[in-house]
Amino acid sequence: MLSRVADTIFWLGRYMERTSGMLQAIFTQYISSQDDPEENTWRPLLKIYGELTDPEIEAIENHSPKALDYMILNRSNQASAFNTITFSRENARGIQDHITKEVWQCLNDYYHLIRADHLHYELFYGDPVAPIDMLIKHGLLFTGTVDNTMTRGEGFNFIHIGKLIERAIHTTDVTRIKMNEIALRRHEGFEGAKLRYLLYSLFGFEVYLKIYKGNFTKRHTLDLILYNTDFPHSLLYSLERLFRYFTRLKNDSLPENFERLEYLIGKTMNHIKYSKVDESNSAELDLYLSQTRIDLFEISSTFGKHYFGNT
Repeated sequence: MLSRVADTIFWLGRYMERTSGMLQAIFTQYISSQDDPEENTWRPLLKIYGELTDPEIEAIENHSPKALDYMILNRSNQASAFNTITFSRENARGIQDHITKEVWQCLNDYYHLIRADHLHYELFYGDPVAPIDMLIKHGLLFTGTVDNTMTRGEGFNFIHIGKLIERAIHTTDVTRIKMNEIALRRHEGFEGAKLRYLLYSLFGFEVYLKIYKGNFTKRHTLDLILYNTDFPHSLLYSLERLFRYFTRLKNDSLPENFERLEYLIGKTMNHIKYSKVDESNSAELDLYLSQTRIDLFEISSTFGKHYFGNT
């Protein structure tokens, strides 16, 4: 596969997974803000999904309609859901020979949905739950369309490699946000509530209930989202699947390029698999997640250099 096409498909996977994770985190934060409106702040998510200065964040961090509009629909915010979907559609337009008609149509429908005038009105003036939920479901539809219509060739591998890198980054980001919030505020009921919202942000609440019977603890939560290989949004699941899709590229890779990526992915996977963080030590946990995030970006940039010809 041409490096330009592979790069485009890789970023298609990343952008669409970023959109899905962002919308779920925003949706969960909005729901939590209804429980405790006086303490709600959009600052952590605005830092991840925006390009604002601290004074600009301060101006909207306690105003939900403005924060939602900025993160979801703002066209000048390169990290907004509107722009990630638009970038994906424009990139996909040039590689339609390498994706199925169904994938293109699903992405095109998603683009027209997020451009609809009623979406802006409902987010800013109405109840944002319904439009955000609609966008989340369309993202899930895109994922299912990819899995059910694309042949298992290089394009399928690259789109999943991009998706899994982005999913792991999202897991580290959201976990850091919620665990830091818990570390800063200690009062009865706060930790359990934040852990529940963390699990909701990662599509893990129902899974947690089935495994741990509703006893919310930091240890159990971290065991699920870091180490559980049956949970699709855990770090270890994402890295093991990433390694699986990557190994399928071996026969079409230069040996030195394959070995470099194999080493980086294996190192990061083993860092997760064989390191048990102390959930009571917030500084150690934050360092652990920060280092994992750095390792994931190194994997992504190395793909860009050795597989896509980026410098």
